[in-house]
Amino acid sequence: MFTHIEVEANENSPVSANMVFKNLSDPFPVSRVRIFDGSPKGTVHIVTGWSSAGGGTTVPAFAAEVEDSGAGAAFVVYGGDWGIRLRPESSVDWSLTDPEQWGETHLVLADAEDLILVETP
Repeated sequence: MFTHIEVEANENSPVSANMVFKNLSDPFPVSRVRIFDGSPKGTVHIVTGWSSAGGGTTVPAFAAEVEDSGAGAAFVVYGGDWGIRLRPESSVDWSLTDPEQWGETHLVLADAEDLILVETP
């Protein structure tokens, strides 16, 4: 199984991506990720997939363990045709104009501990 990420530059993500990853696991839904940019302990952010529908709407975000040429294995986080969108846990609503939020085509994370799965009822 492979994960194909194809995102053209858009309002959510100013860059494009066209990548294929060989899966080591089936995809699973994620709701939060820990990011270490500028923070030694990491900061948890809410993540969603972002779709072009309606000029930008949420869709589920997924992760899968994949082969990574640098580390051997990693986790790719991906979403809709406009990529993924991240926001701090203190932010309430999704918005393309909120300066605390940002979009990416996808994320590659090293550790499963940096993924928080969607809670099921």
